[in-house]
Amino acid sequence: MKNSKHTKSNRCCKKEHIGKTDYRTYCFTPKERIQYVLEGIGIIAIFGYFFYRSLYLTGLLFPFLIFYLKKKKETLCKKRKEELNIQFKESLISVNTSVQAGYSLENAVSEAYRDMTIFFGEDSMIAKELFEIKRGISNNCTLEEMFLDFGRRSGVEDIRNFADILVIAKRSGGNINEIIRTSVTVIEERVAVLQEIQTLTRARKLEQKIMNIIPFGIIFYVEFTSKGFFTVLYHNPAGIVIMTICLLIYVISYLLSEKITDIQV
Repeated sequence: MKNSKHTKSNRCCKKEHIGKTDYRTYCFTPKERIQYVLEGIGIIAIFGYFFYRSLYLTGLLFPFLIFYLKKKKETLCKKRKEELNIQFKESLISVNTSVQAGYSLENAVSEAYRDMTIFFGEDSMIAKELFEIKRGISNNCTLEEMFLDFGRRSGVEDIRNFADILVIAKRSGGNINEIIRTSVTVIEERVAVLQEIQTLTRARKLEQKIMNIIPFGIIFYVEFTSKGFFTVLYHNPAGIVIMTICLLIYVISYLLSEKITDIQV
């Protein structure tokens, strides 16, 4: 009888996990897809003008559009996970406050859901996740299973770690109050460090963006002040080779600068 009940619970939990957001990947909305495709085409047109001045050679750059869309997805995915981590920290603070006041962990999650709808809105990521956790509990899923699923889908280390610790604490009968208090402290410190690093590197990222534009500004200025100065570099094999090498150097430099300013905590 017990095994039958456990099997039924597992089936319910599997149904609860279907259709939830996987934060490890990012899918464009129709509006975003149009926006970023147009942006990519615009960048290709700029590269084609400055490096080749040829519609045919510019057309050969269109595979770059795939790379640009992939890079944009990675950037948006990372930004979404950082925002989710901050929202999760706030929800854990709310849970900790309720638990210390004597609420059970399940009821503390319900209280956190109400708080998060006030802080971030009902459509926020954390409010939706807490609502799903509440619904899962009402459908006989355990709190640990719901948090494990959330941690797996989130791709956020702090959420995964909290879910793992929660499972161990539930199974071993650990002090939930102390575990949550410690988790809140650790996550607050990590988020604080991340935000401090972002503040310190913001100026460097702005400098990086300016440096990315400067080569095009120089070419445009020279071309404007000295008509025909760069004509020798276009529409001939030697010029095409030289400009292709310059384009490769520019792309490699851009990727290196992105990697240097991308500091992980």
